[in-house]
Amino acid sequence: MSRGANQKFKFTYLMRVMLEKTDDEHALTMHQIMSELEKYDVTAERKSIYADFADMTEKFGIEIIKEQIGRETYYHVGSREFELAEVKLLVDAIQSSKFITQTKSRELISKIKGLVSEHQGRMLQRQVFMDDRVKTMNESVFYNVDEVYTAINENKKIRFKYYKWDINKRLVARRGGEWFVLSPWGLTWMDENYYMIAYDEWDGKVKSYRVDKMMKISITDEKRVGQDEFKGYDMANISKATFGMYGGPKKLVKIQFENSMCGVFLDRFGKDISFHPVDENHSEFYVDVNVSQHFFGWLFGLGPKVKLAGPEEVVEDLRAYLAEYRKSME
Repeated sequence: MSRGANQKFKFTYLMRVMLEKTDDEHALTMHQIMSELEKYDVTAERKSIYADFADMTEKFGIEIIKEQIGRETYYHVGSREFELAEVKLLVDAIQSSKFITQTKSRELISKIKGLVSEHQGRMLQRQVFMDDRVKTMNESVFYNVDEVYTAINENKKIRFKYYKWDINKRLVARRGGEWFVLSPWGLTWMDENYYMIAYDEWDGKVKSYRVDKMMKISITDEKRVGQDEFKGYDMANISKATFGMYGGPKKLVKIQFENSMCGVFLDRFGKDISFHPVDENHSEFYVDVNVSQHFFGWLFGLGPKVKLAGPEEVVEDLRAYLAEYRKSME
């Protein structure tokens, strides 16, 4: 048998054939495998392919399943690093993410399809759709995230311009186009958006910034500051205490509710909160939150089955907010 021009890549091409062409529902005979290799100008004998299958399993964890069906013997890849169900979850996450643009979403999904066989990829393609959900239009968001992480790792400040939408649907620079120079300390995912958590030395506060609204990012030569202030900032629990990533003084509040509403609070604050009975049909609990108008709006949205019961100064703030809202409706 003559040897093909790409013979030295036989193992690589064989692995590609098995990963792309086979899965639990699709298998190839030895003759079909050899025919696929010939498309890459590679020739192989059965014995060498058997040896390569063993190496794939032992050295790369790619299990090759042998199955006898009638007089034919079929081979296919068994377990993969990513199962089809896991890849579908990744695709769903990309599609639902607001901070990933439509163009980048399609690019990522196309790459992710390479984690499964071409047959599964076609099935995956049938579930892929881009609806009218809101997506960011800032194509540089991925590079922004990378720059922020790099600054954190290098313990440096970053410099950028921060934008917002105006009434004409245009992005305009905040502070008249002035540069923001901040000390980044973390990134968090909230309300389907990426936020940078940074210390503002000028204001003496820890603040959050939408990554997709940050542009012209660069890393400075200045060392970060605000380490002491950030020590008290619990990144792990930020999504529990903060509403809409809008800041506010952190307060321990008491919330009373009809027992049927318990799931809302477990979903929001986690299972660490403790419910205490008020009467047969109502309970209450204490939780730390950043008190803001967004927190009050969240409470209003839960309806009359939920009540803010303390502390009194927060209840008064809520009453004042409600009175102001009513006045604006007159």
